[in-house]
Amino acid sequence: MNSIVSFPNRIPTTEFEERRFKVYTDRQLDKIEIIQNLPEETLFEMKVVASVLPFRVNEYVINELINWDKVPNDPIYQLVFPQKGMLKDEHFERMAKLHREGADKKEIQEAAKEIRDELNPHPAGQMEMNMPELDGEVLDGIQHKYRETVLFFPSQGQTCHSYCTFCFRWAQFVGDKDLKMASTDAEKMHGYLRNHTEVTDLLVTGGDPMVMKTKNLVQYLEPLLEPEFDHIQTIRIGTKALTFWPYRFVTDKDADELIELFAKLVDAGKHVAIMAHYNHWQEISTDIAEEAIRRIRATGAEIRAQGPLIKHVNDDADAWAKLWKKEVKLGIIPYYMFVERDTGAKNYFEVPLAEAYKIYREAMKQVSGLARTARGPSMSAGPGKVEIQGITEIKGEKVFVLRFLQGRNPDWVQRPFFAKYSETATWLHDLEPALGEEKFFFEDEYAEMQKGNG
Repeated sequence: MNSIVSFPNRIPTTEFEERRFKVYTDRQLDKIEIIQNLPEETLFEMKVVASVLPFRVNEYVINELINWDKVPNDPIYQLVFPQKGMLKDEHFERMAKLHREGADKKEIQEAAKEIRDELNPHPAGQMEMNMPELDGEVLDGIQHKYRETVLFFPSQGQTCHSYCTFCFRWAQFVGDKDLKMASTDAEKMHGYLRNHTEVTDLLVTGGDPMVMKTKNLVQYLEPLLEPEFDHIQTIRIGTKALTFWPYRFVTDKDADELIELFAKLVDAGKHVAIMAHYNHWQEISTDIAEEAIRRIRATGAEIRAQGPLIKHVNDDADAWAKLWKKEVKLGIIPYYMFVERDTGAKNYFEVPLAEAYKIYREAMKQVSGLARTARGPSMSAGPGKVEIQGITEIKGEKVFVLRFLQGRNPDWVQRPFFAKYSETATWLHDLEPALGEEKFFFEDEYAEMQKGNG
């Protein structure tokens, strides 16, 4: 195996000094110096919202990614700092009253739990329909929604270097064990994969797997190099670390071991795909972010970029076009533009599907073919990944043209269907069948699937 230092045409890592990771949570809001310049009411609103939705940010994000001259409209500020509108008015007022009255911690936590339970903490059947079994035992921390792909949630990766305010997995981070998906059992994950040779792709996700030490990642991934796992062709790692802590791949104490692990997997014939979560071009505007990208690509691993379209952050065609152009320039493959999921603070972040398609199309018109690999707008809904292909008129009726990119039944994939046009719909369940149909073609079968998992 080649040592990472032998990869040619690289900027030496020694140009970047090791940096201490310093993080702030809701308990340290008053320790973040720069936000103390914000209005007192804004700081109170942050405190209220952070008692319901998870908050975590680190110094790199604060000092190098946010343009404080543009706050509160800076996209990265909106991405990580709580805003009043993230809670519904009635929820905010309930929590604000408790804080103003000096309620004890237990009372605040009980109110927060009741509010969270109303926010659809596990959308798209995550806890009901995606849970696989091995030898009659339900496997915690593993999901198997689509035939070819298994998701694994290692317990050591159940946090992130910072939290996105819109995160559809926010329930992982609020301390409620009933809402958490995680596994420490590598043997059970390997056993499940060994028994399911139809699976070609393993997606290691979280939280963020890149918060854990390389030695922990090794115990999960290196065994997949054994012949019994030849059917596992692709190892995907979902991460926001390329945005929130690129030092993970460059100067952290085990960064070289991590890069060497990627190279070892690639040299053994595995396709390694780093599924990078980018929301705005500001996230790849620093030298350390570019160096992390270069180091990963030098191993033979690829980086694919995906992220949702989010109000207040990136609901702008020019921002997406600039992001995709920069990704292509750095050798990243634009992969998905998602629709913000129907969970958490969706009332603050959601964009109507009609507007989402317009933004996607206007952004696509600005980029070359290499950036047009980004599929979308795509909804990761209960039945599968549904893409909006267009808006058109058929027999005098204005419709959305839709198709499945992934489906719980593989036979649904690539099959077009039509929904009545709506200016306000933000998710699949808001849409109605068009052209005189009473149901979408998949509805009855999907209903049976739900019964079978009830």
